[in-house]
Amino acid sequence: MPGIDLLSASVILFALALGGTIKGATGAGAPVVAVPVIAAFFDVRLDVIIMATPNCLTNVRQLWQYWPHRMHDGFDVRFAVSGAAGAILGTIFLATLPIRILTLGIALAVTAYIALRVMHPNFRVSRSRAWRWALPAGIAAGTLHGAAGISAPVSVSFLNAMRLERPTFIATISVFFFAMSLVQLPTLAVTGLMTAELFALSLLAVLPILAFMPIGAWLAKKLSAEGFDRLVLIMLSVLAMRLLYVAVI
Repeated sequence: MPGIDLLSASVILFALALGGTIKGATGAGAPVVAVPVIAAFFDVRLDVIIMATPNCLTNVRQLWQYWPHRMHDGFDVRFAVSGAAGAILGTIFLATLPIRILTLGIALAVTAYIALRVMHPNFRVSRSRAWRWALPAGIAAGTLHGAAGISAPVSVSFLNAMRLERPTFIATISVFFFAMSLVQLPTLAVTGLMTAELFALSLLAVLPILAFMPIGAWLAKKLSAEGFDRLVLIMLSVLAMRLLYVAVI
């Protein structure tokens, strides 16, 4: 894994701060923003490793805050356990697949996420159907998270389609992300990807995310939901194009 100079550290810090802002505004989405920014300039494996610890700790914080709002029918556990299983498989892919393929995977994942949000903004999934789809959706999202660091094209889109209330959405996605991070961290260590130095860097990455989450919450009150969402999608479109360029050229 290459060393990180001052410029690299500045880009990573910017990506994490931006991810924290998005997470503070929406309750999810730090990896959706931070991972493409980091992957556009660095080794794809580096961004997945850096985000592993923040994914764990920031979702513990959210889960503690929104625990009373979680669903009580077992859906969240079903979705989270399948996501954890997928994360193990995805991390194995991360350790074995070529960098170009992983970069292309992130680009396609972000593109798919944008397409789903634009083409099917009103798509709805009933609770009964969501229960049946929880296992395959969780495995697919977990695999994507482990291999590319982004599960949002599946996980966030799936939960959004259920039209959950914001507190319930945050509680459910926090359980999901926390379960994946619990298996992702040791799997990264076993595969040799997570070294002591990178774990320390991943631990430090928690700080800018937590610091900027309150800013995101404040911005969410100033912008309309549609305006903020449109801004994020435009930024992700630019990042997706850069990732496609890096992967193909």
